[in-house]
Amino acid sequence: MTMKTNTNERHPNTAAARLRIGGAISSLWLWLLLLVAAGALAYFYLMRPGEVAQAPQAPGRRQGFDPSRPMPVVAAPAKTGDIDVHLRGLGSVTPIATVTVRTRVDGQLMKVLFQEGQIVRAGELLAEIDPRQFQTQLAQAEGQMARDQALLRNALIDLERYRVLFQQDSIAKQQLDTQEALVRQYEGTVKVDQAAIDTARLQLVYCRITAPVGGRLGLRQIDPGNIVRAGDANGLVVITQLQPITVVFTIAEDNVRAVMHKLRAREKLPVDAFDRADKTRLASGILLTADNQIDPATGTVKLKAQFANGDYALFPNQFVNTRMLLEVKRGATSIPTAAVQRGSRGTFVYVVKSDDTVAVRPITLGPAQGENVAVEAGIEPGERVVVDGADKLREGAKVDTGSMSAPAAGNGPRRGGERKGGAGKGGARKGGEAPAPADRQ
Repeated sequence: MTMKTNTNERHPNTAAARLRIGGAISSLWLWLLLLVAAGALAYFYLMRPGEVAQAPQAPGRRQGFDPSRPMPVVAAPAKTGDIDVHLRGLGSVTPIATVTVRTRVDGQLMKVLFQEGQIVRAGELLAEIDPRQFQTQLAQAEGQMARDQALLRNALIDLERYRVLFQQDSIAKQQLDTQEALVRQYEGTVKVDQAAIDTARLQLVYCRITAPVGGRLGLRQIDPGNIVRAGDANGLVVITQLQPITVVFTIAEDNVRAVMHKLRAREKLPVDAFDRADKTRLASGILLTADNQIDPATGTVKLKAQFANGDYALFPNQFVNTRMLLEVKRGATSIPTAAVQRGSRGTFVYVVKSDDTVAVRPITLGPAQGENVAVEAGIEPGERVVVDGADKLREGAKVDTGSMSAPAAGNGPRRGGERKGGAGKGGARKGGEAPAPADRQ
Protein backbone atom coordinates (compact mmCIF):
# COMPACT_ATOMS: atom_id res chain seq x y z
CA MET A 1 0.00 0.00 0.00
CA THR A 2 1.46 3.27 -1.18
CA MET A 3 1.09 6.31 1.15
CA LYS A 4 0.97 9.96 -0.21
CA THR A 5 2.91 12.52 1.69
CA ASN A 6 1.74 16.22 2.04
CA THR A 7 4.04 18.63 0.23
CA ASN A 8 3.77 21.24 3.05
CA GLU A 9 4.80 18.65 5.53
CA ARG A 10 7.83 17.76 3.43
CA HIS A 11 8.73 21.39 2.74
CA PRO A 12 7.62 23.38 5.78
CA ASN A 13 9.47 26.60 4.76
CA THR A 14 7.79 26.93 1.32
CA ALA A 15 4.76 28.99 2.55
CA ALA A 16 6.93 31.40 4.51
CA ALA A 17 9.12 31.92 1.50
CA ARG A 18 6.13 32.75 -0.66
CA LEU A 19 4.94 35.33 1.92
CA ARG A 20 8.34 36.98 1.94
CA ILE A 21 8.41 37.20 -1.83
CA GLY A 22 4.92 38.79 -1.95
CA GLY A 23 5.89 41.40 0.68
CA ALA A 24 9.03 42.29 -1.29
CA ILE A 25 7.02 42.83 -4.47
CA SER A 26 4.51 45.10 -2.58
CA SER A 27 7.35 47.20 -1.13
CA LEU A 28 8.86 47.54 -4.60
CA TRP A 29 5.60 48.91 -6.01
CA LEU A 30 5.29 51.32 -3.07
CA TRP A 31 8.76 52.71 -3.70
CA LEU A 32 8.00 53.08 -7.40
CA LEU A 33 4.87 55.09 -6.60
CA LEU A 34 6.82 57.33 -4.22
CA LEU A 35 9.48 57.98 -6.89
CA VAL A 36 6.83 58.91 -9.45
CA ALA A 37 5.17 61.32 -7.00
CA ALA A 38 8.52 62.92 -6.12
CA GLY A 39 9.30 63.35 -9.82
CA ALA A 40 5.96 65.04 -10.44
CA LEU A 41 6.48 67.44 -7.55
CA ALA A 42 9.99 68.27 -8.71
CA TYR A 43 8.71 68.96 -12.17
CA PHE A 44 5.95 71.26 -10.86
CA TYR A 45 8.21 73.29 -8.56
CA LEU A 46 11.32 73.40 -10.75
CA MET A 47 10.04 73.46 -14.30
CA ARG A 48 6.75 75.39 -13.99
CA PRO A 49 8.20 78.71 -12.64
CA GLY A 50 10.19 79.16 -15.84
CA GLU A 51 7.13 78.60 -17.93
CA VAL A 52 5.07 80.97 -15.77
CA ALA A 53 7.74 83.66 -16.01
CA GLN A 54 7.74 83.37 -19.79
CA ALA A 55 3.96 83.54 -20.00
CA PRO A 56 2.46 86.98 -20.79
CA GLN A 57 1.28 88.86 -17.69
CA ALA A 58 -2.37 89.77 -17.33
CA PRO A 59 -3.10 93.39 -18.16
CA GLY A 60 -3.30 95.74 -15.18
CA ARG A 61 -1.13 93.55 -12.93
CA ARG A 62 1.99 95.19 -11.48
CA GLN A 63 5.27 93.72 -12.89
CA GLY A 64 7.61 94.64 -10.04
CA PHE A 65 9.39 97.84 -9.17
CA ASP A 66 11.91 99.24 -11.62
CA PRO A 67 14.18 101.89 -10.03
CA SER A 68 14.98 103.43 -13.42
CA ARG A 69 11.32 103.90 -14.30
CA PRO A 70 9.82 107.34 -13.43
CA MET A 71 7.42 107.26 -10.48
CA PRO A 72 3.86 108.40 -11.30
CA VAL A 73 2.85 111.29 -9.03
CA VAL A 74 0.29 114.08 -8.83
CA ALA A 75 1.70 117.59 -8.68
CA ALA A 76 0.00 120.90 -7.95
CA PRO A 77 1.41 124.42 -8.22
CA ALA A 78 1.79 126.77 -5.27
CA LYS A 79 -0.70 129.62 -5.52
CA THR A 80 -0.94 133.15 -4.20
CA GLY A 81 -4.10 134.41 -2.51
CA ASP A 82 -5.77 135.51 0.70
CA ILE A 83 -5.77 133.15 3.67
CA ASP A 84 -8.28 133.60 6.49
CA VAL A 85 -6.83 132.98 9.94
CA HIS A 86 -9.52 131.32 12.06
CA LEU A 87 -9.52 130.34 15.71
CA ARG A 88 -11.71 127.35 16.49
CA GLY A 89 -13.18 126.48 19.86
CA LEU A 90 -15.85 124.54 21.69
CA GLY A 91 -18.65 126.45 23.37
CA SER A 92 -22.18 126.41 24.70
CA VAL A 93 -25.09 128.75 24.11
CA THR A 94 -25.73 130.99 27.13
CA PRO A 95 -28.78 133.29 27.33
CA ILE A 96 -28.22 136.91 28.33
CA ALA A 97 -30.98 136.72 30.94
CA THR A 98 -32.79 133.84 32.66
CA VAL A 99 -35.51 134.99 35.08
CA THR A 100 -37.68 132.95 37.40
CA VAL A 101 -41.02 134.77 37.64
CA ARG A 102 -42.23 134.86 41.26
CA THR A 103 -45.02 136.66 43.01
CA ARG A 104 -44.22 139.60 45.31
CA VAL A 105 -47.36 139.24 47.40
CA ASP A 106 -49.10 136.31 49.05
CA GLY A 107 -52.51 135.31 47.78
CA GLN A 108 -54.54 132.97 45.64
CA LEU A 109 -53.57 132.60 42.00
CA MET A 110 -56.71 133.47 40.06
CA LYS A 111 -55.67 133.55 36.38
CA VAL A 112 -52.76 132.26 34.25
CA LEU A 113 -52.69 134.23 31.02
CA PHE A 114 -49.74 132.56 29.25
CA GLN A 115 -49.03 129.33 27.42
CA GLU A 116 -46.00 127.15 27.89
CA GLY A 117 -43.30 127.88 25.31
CA GLN A 118 -44.83 131.23 24.38
CA ILE A 119 -42.66 134.14 23.25
CA VAL A 120 -43.50 137.17 25.42
CA ARG A 121 -42.40 140.80 25.53
CA ALA A 122 -41.22 142.69 28.58
CA GLY A 123 -44.21 144.02 30.58
CA GLU A 124 -46.73 141.54 29.16
CA LEU A 125 -49.32 140.31 31.70
CA LEU A 126 -48.73 136.71 32.75
CA ALA A 127 -50.97 136.02 35.78
CA GLU A 128 -53.30 137.65 38.33
CA ILE A 129 -53.62 137.19 42.10
CA ASP A 130 -56.78 137.82 44.12
CA PRO A 131 -56.61 141.62 44.84
CA ARG A 132 -59.52 142.00 47.29
CA GLN A 133 -57.50 141.98 50.49
CA PHE A 134 -55.22 144.70 49.12
CA GLN A 135 -58.19 146.75 47.96
CA THR A 136 -59.51 146.63 51.55
CA GLN A 137 -56.14 147.77 52.88
CA LEU A 138 -56.14 150.65 50.41
CA ALA A 139 -59.58 151.78 51.50
CA GLN A 140 -58.55 151.63 55.14
CA ALA A 141 -55.43 153.68 54.48
CA GLU A 142 -57.39 156.29 52.54
CA GLY A 143 -59.92 156.61 55.43
CA GLN A 144 -57.13 157.10 57.94
CA MET A 145 -55.65 159.69 55.63
CA ALA A 146 -58.90 161.66 55.48
CA ARG A 147 -59.22 161.64 59.28
CA ASP A 148 -55.66 162.85 59.86
CA GLN A 149 -55.96 165.56 57.20
CA ALA A 150 -59.05 166.91 59.00
CA LEU A 151 -57.15 167.02 62.28
CA LEU A 152 -54.28 168.79 60.54
CA ARG A 153 -56.58 171.46 59.09
CA ASN A 154 -58.15 172.10 62.50
CA ALA A 155 -54.73 172.38 64.09
CA LEU A 156 -53.64 174.89 61.45
CA ILE A 157 -56.73 177.05 62.13
CA ASP A 158 -56.02 177.01 65.86
CA LEU A 159 -52.39 177.89 65.18
CA GLU A 160 -53.39 181.04 63.24
CA ARG A 161 -55.75 182.02 66.05
CA TYR A 162 -53.07 181.56 68.71
CA ARG A 163 -50.63 183.67 66.78
CA VAL A 164 -53.08 186.59 66.71
CA LEU A 165 -53.78 186.20 70.42
CA PHE A 166 -50.09 186.03 71.18
CA GLN A 167 -49.51 189.29 69.30
CA GLN A 168 -52.23 190.83 71.45
CA ASP A 169 -50.48 189.43 74.53
CA SER A 170 -53.59 187.42 75.35
CA ILE A 171 -51.94 183.97 75.67
CA ALA A 172 -48.62 182.67 76.80
CA LYS A 173 -45.80 181.81 74.46
CA GLN A 174 -45.88 178.20 75.67
CA GLN A 175 -49.42 177.68 74.38
CA LEU A 176 -48.42 178.93 70.92
CA ASP A 177 -45.41 176.60 70.84
CA THR A 178 -47.56 173.63 71.83
CA GLN A 179 -49.97 174.32 68.98
CA GLU A 180 -47.10 174.56 66.47
CA ALA A 181 -45.80 171.14 67.63
CA LEU A 182 -49.29 169.67 67.29
CA VAL A 183 -49.47 170.88 63.69
CA ARG A 184 -46.12 169.26 62.88
CA GLN A 185 -47.32 166.05 64.49
CA TYR A 186 -50.39 165.95 62.30
CA GLU A 187 -48.28 166.68 59.23
CA GLY A 188 -46.14 163.61 60.02
CA THR A 189 -49.23 161.50 60.53
CA VAL A 190 -50.51 162.54 57.12
CA LYS A 191 -47.23 161.49 55.53
CA VAL A 192 -47.47 158.08 57.19
CA ASP A 193 -51.00 157.72 55.89
CA GLN A 194 -49.83 158.62 52.39
CA ALA A 195 -47.14 155.96 52.57
CA ALA A 196 -49.75 153.40 53.65
CA ILE A 197 -51.88 154.35 50.66
CA ASP A 198 -48.92 154.03 48.30
CA THR A 199 -48.07 150.62 49.76
CA ALA A 200 -51.62 149.37 49.31
CA ARG A 201 -51.65 150.59 45.72
CA LEU A 202 -48.29 148.91 45.07
CA GLN A 203 -49.67 145.64 46.43
CA LEU A 204 -52.50 145.92 43.97
CA VAL A 205 -49.99 146.42 41.17
CA TYR A 206 -48.11 143.32 42.32
CA CYS A 207 -51.30 141.33 42.02
CA ARG A 208 -50.81 141.61 38.26
CA ILE A 209 -47.67 139.59 37.45
CA THR A 210 -45.93 140.81 34.29
CA ALA A 211 -42.89 139.61 32.35
CA PRO A 212 -39.71 141.35 33.58
CA VAL A 213 -37.83 140.54 30.33
CA GLY A 214 -38.76 139.35 26.89
CA GLY A 215 -38.08 135.78 25.84
CA ARG A 216 -39.44 132.27 25.71
CA LEU A 217 -41.51 130.87 28.57
CA GLY A 218 -40.73 127.50 30.05
CA LEU A 219 -43.05 124.98 31.65
CA ARG A 220 -45.67 126.21 34.13
CA GLN A 221 -44.77 125.46 37.73
CA ILE A 222 -48.14 126.06 39.44
CA ASP A 223 -51.81 125.91 38.48
CA PRO A 224 -54.56 128.49 39.08
CA GLY A 225 -56.33 128.20 42.43
CA ASN A 226 -53.20 127.55 44.47
CA ILE A 227 -51.94 129.90 47.16
CA VAL A 228 -48.69 131.51 46.06
CA ARG A 229 -46.16 133.20 48.31
CA ALA A 230 -43.20 135.45 47.73
CA GLY A 231 -40.87 132.85 49.24
CA ASP A 232 -41.75 130.06 46.79
CA ALA A 233 -38.55 128.62 45.30
CA ASN A 234 -39.90 127.40 41.97
CA GLY A 235 -41.95 130.47 41.13
CA LEU A 236 -44.60 130.50 38.41
CA VAL A 237 -42.50 130.09 35.24
CA VAL A 238 -38.99 130.69 33.90
CA ILE A 239 -38.30 133.19 31.10
CA THR A 240 -35.18 132.79 28.97
CA GLN A 241 -34.11 135.61 26.70
CA LEU A 242 -33.26 134.30 23.22
CA GLN A 243 -32.83 137.47 21.17
CA PRO A 244 -30.03 138.34 21.33
CA ILE A 245 -28.17 135.39 22.77
CA THR A 246 -24.52 134.69 23.58
CA VAL A 247 -22.09 131.81 23.14
CA VAL A 248 -19.27 131.19 25.61
CA PHE A 249 -16.36 129.30 24.03
CA THR A 250 -12.69 128.66 24.76
CA ILE A 251 -9.45 129.20 22.85
CA ALA A 252 -5.87 128.26 23.63
CA GLU A 253 -3.87 130.62 25.80
CA ASP A 254 -1.30 131.03 23.00
CA ASN A 255 -3.85 133.08 21.04
CA VAL A 256 -4.91 135.35 23.91
CA ARG A 257 -2.41 138.09 23.05
CA ALA A 258 -3.64 138.44 19.45
CA VAL A 259 -7.30 138.46 20.51
CA MET A 260 -6.76 141.04 23.26
CA HIS A 261 -4.91 143.26 20.80
CA LYS A 262 -7.96 143.22 18.53
CA LEU A 263 -10.31 143.92 21.44
CA ARG A 264 -8.25 146.88 22.65
CA ALA A 265 -8.36 148.27 19.12
CA ARG A 266 -12.19 147.93 19.29
CA GLU A 267 -12.26 145.70 16.22
CA LYS A 268 -15.38 143.59 15.73
CA LEU A 269 -14.22 140.04 15.17
CA PRO A 270 -16.84 137.90 13.35
CA VAL A 271 -17.73 134.58 14.97
CA ASP A 272 -19.66 131.71 13.35
CA ALA A 273 -21.46 129.01 15.34
CA PHE A 274 -21.69 125.50 13.85
CA ASP A 275 -23.62 122.45 14.96
CA ARG A 276 -22.17 119.47 16.85
CA ALA A 277 -21.02 117.83 13.59
CA ASP A 278 -19.26 121.08 12.60
CA LYS A 279 -20.97 121.05 9.19
CA THR A 280 -24.00 123.36 9.38
CA ARG A 281 -23.56 127.03 10.27
CA LEU A 282 -26.26 128.00 12.74
CA ALA A 283 -25.66 131.73 13.24
CA SER A 284 -23.15 134.53 12.80
CA GLY A 285 -22.26 137.15 15.38
CA ILE A 286 -19.44 139.24 16.81
CA LEU A 287 -17.04 138.84 19.71
CA LEU A 288 -18.08 140.75 22.84
CA THR A 289 -15.37 140.26 25.42
CA ALA A 290 -12.88 137.88 27.00
CA ASP A 291 -12.58 136.48 30.50
CA ASN A 292 -10.10 138.03 32.94
CA GLN A 293 -8.13 134.86 33.68
CA ILE A 294 -6.81 131.67 32.09
CA ASP A 295 -7.97 128.31 33.36
CA PRO A 296 -4.78 126.66 34.67
CA ALA A 297 -6.27 123.17 34.37
CA THR A 298 -6.93 123.37 30.62
CA GLY A 299 -4.72 126.26 29.48
CA THR A 300 -7.64 128.00 27.80
CA VAL A 301 -9.46 131.30 28.20
CA LYS A 302 -13.18 131.95 27.81
CA LEU A 303 -14.56 134.28 25.17
CA LYS A 304 -18.13 135.52 24.77
CA ALA A 305 -19.77 136.24 21.41
CA GLN A 306 -23.22 137.69 20.78
CA PHE A 307 -25.66 136.53 18.09
CA ALA A 308 -28.90 138.13 16.92
CA ASN A 309 -30.54 134.67 16.70
CA GLY A 310 -33.35 135.94 14.50
CA ASP A 311 -34.46 132.44 13.48
CA TYR A 312 -34.02 130.93 16.97
CA ALA A 313 -31.40 128.51 15.64
CA LEU A 314 -29.41 128.77 18.88
CA PHE A 315 -30.97 127.19 21.96
CA PRO A 316 -29.82 127.72 25.57
CA ASN A 317 -27.16 125.24 26.77
CA GLN A 318 -26.71 123.93 23.21
CA PHE A 319 -23.23 122.60 22.33
CA VAL A 320 -21.70 124.38 19.33
CA ASN A 321 -18.41 124.61 17.47
CA THR A 322 -17.20 128.17 16.99
CA ARG A 323 -14.94 129.66 14.33
CA MET A 324 -13.66 133.20 14.84
CA LEU A 325 -11.96 135.15 12.05
CA LEU A 326 -8.86 136.68 13.60
CA GLU A 327 -7.26 138.22 10.50
CA VAL A 328 -6.79 137.84 6.75
CA LYS A 329 -3.30 137.29 5.32
CA ARG A 330 -3.15 139.08 1.99
CA GLY A 331 -1.06 137.64 -0.87
CA ALA A 332 -0.01 134.50 0.99
CA THR A 333 1.53 131.51 -0.77
CA SER A 334 -0.51 128.35 -0.27
CA ILE A 335 -0.19 124.68 -1.23
CA PRO A 336 -2.51 121.67 -0.75
CA THR A 337 -2.34 120.22 2.72
CA ALA A 338 -1.78 116.75 1.25
CA ALA A 339 1.61 117.86 -0.10
CA VAL A 340 3.06 118.48 3.36
CA GLN A 341 5.38 115.71 4.59
CA ARG A 342 6.79 115.37 8.10
CA GLY A 343 10.05 113.81 9.12
CA SER A 344 12.81 113.98 11.70
CA ARG A 345 13.95 117.36 10.34
CA GLY A 346 10.48 118.89 10.42
CA THR A 347 8.00 119.64 7.65
CA PHE A 348 9.04 119.45 4.00
CA VAL A 349 7.63 118.96 0.51
CA TYR A 350 8.82 117.34 -2.70
CA VAL A 351 9.27 120.02 -5.35
CA VAL A 352 9.10 118.92 -8.99
CA LYS A 353 11.88 120.60 -10.96
CA SER A 354 11.94 121.38 -14.66
CA ASP A 355 13.79 118.13 -15.49
CA ASP A 356 11.02 116.04 -13.85
CA THR A 357 13.11 115.22 -10.81
CA VAL A 358 12.12 115.98 -7.25
CA ALA A 359 13.95 117.89 -4.54
CA VAL A 360 13.31 117.84 -0.82
CA ARG A 361 12.44 121.37 0.33
CA PRO A 362 12.01 122.25 4.05
CA ILE A 363 9.11 124.68 4.59
CA THR A 364 7.60 126.80 7.33
CA LEU A 365 3.86 126.40 7.61
CA GLY A 366 1.36 129.14 8.32
CA PRO A 367 -2.39 129.03 8.97
CA ALA A 368 -4.57 126.48 7.19
CA GLN A 369 -7.81 127.15 5.36
CA GLY A 370 -9.88 124.22 4.13
CA GLU A 371 -7.70 121.87 2.05
CA ASN A 372 -4.89 124.43 1.63
CA VAL A 373 -2.22 125.66 4.01
CA ALA A 374 -0.13 128.81 3.86
CA VAL A 375 3.64 128.54 3.49
CA GLU A 376 5.63 131.31 5.12
CA ALA A 377 9.05 130.21 3.81
CA GLY A 378 10.50 127.58 1.48
CA ILE A 379 8.15 127.73 -1.54
CA GLU A 380 7.74 130.31 -4.27
CA PRO A 381 4.47 130.83 -6.14
CA GLY A 382 4.25 128.67 -9.25
CA GLU A 383 6.53 125.88 -8.04
CA ARG A 384 4.99 122.43 -8.31
CA VAL A 385 4.79 120.19 -5.26
CA VAL A 386 3.94 116.49 -5.10
CA VAL A 387 0.44 115.97 -3.74
CA ASP A 388 0.06 112.20 -4.20
CA GLY A 389 2.58 109.42 -4.77
CA ALA A 390 5.33 110.70 -2.44
CA ASP A 391 5.61 107.44 -0.46
CA LYS A 392 8.66 106.06 -2.31
CA LEU A 393 10.23 109.31 -3.48
CA ARG A 394 13.78 110.27 -2.64
CA GLU A 395 15.99 113.25 -3.39
CA GLY A 396 16.59 113.44 -7.16
CA ALA A 397 14.08 110.70 -8.05
CA LYS A 398 12.59 110.78 -11.53
CA VAL A 399 8.84 111.37 -11.61
CA ASP A 400 6.09 111.29 -14.19
CA THR A 401 3.38 113.88 -13.61
CA GLY A 402 1.43 112.96 -16.75
CA SER A 403 0.38 109.42 -15.85
CA MET A 404 -1.72 110.55 -12.89
CA SER A 405 -4.52 113.07 -13.11
CA ALA A 406 -5.02 115.93 -10.70
CA PRO A 407 -7.22 115.12 -7.69
CA ALA A 408 -10.89 115.69 -8.27
CA ALA A 409 -12.90 117.67 -5.75
CA GLY A 410 -14.15 115.41 -3.03
CA ASN A 411 -12.89 112.15 -4.68
CA GLY A 412 -9.14 112.27 -4.07
CA PRO A 413 -6.42 111.52 -6.67
CA ARG A 414 -7.16 109.09 -9.48
CA ARG A 415 -4.55 106.71 -10.85
CA GLY A 416 -3.56 107.14 -14.50
CA GLY A 417 -4.09 103.44 -15.22
CA GLU A 418 -7.64 103.50 -13.89
CA ARG A 419 -10.52 103.93 -16.25
CA LYS A 420 -12.46 107.14 -15.75
CA GLY A 421 -15.94 106.45 -14.54
CA GLY A 422 -15.08 102.85 -13.65
CA ALA A 423 -17.37 101.10 -16.20
CA GLY A 424 -17.10 100.54 -19.92
CA LYS A 425 -15.78 102.88 -22.59
CA GLY A 426 -18.26 105.53 -21.86
CA GLY A 427 -16.73 106.46 -18.51
CA ALA A 428 -19.52 107.17 -16.01
CA ARG A 429 -22.44 104.80 -15.76
CA LYS A 430 -25.74 105.76 -17.29
CA GLY A 431 -28.26 107.34 -14.98
CA GLY A 432 -25.62 108.43 -12.45
CA GLU A 433 -25.37 105.02 -10.78
CA ALA A 434 -22.53 104.42 -8.37
CA PRO A 435 -19.80 102.04 -9.67
CA ALA A 436 -19.79 98.49 -8.45
CA PRO A 437 -17.22 97.49 -5.79
CA ALA A 438 -15.10 95.75 -8.44
CA ASP A 439 -15.06 98.94 -10.54
CA ARG A 440 -13.87 101.13 -7.68
CA GLN A 441 -10.45 99.42 -7.47
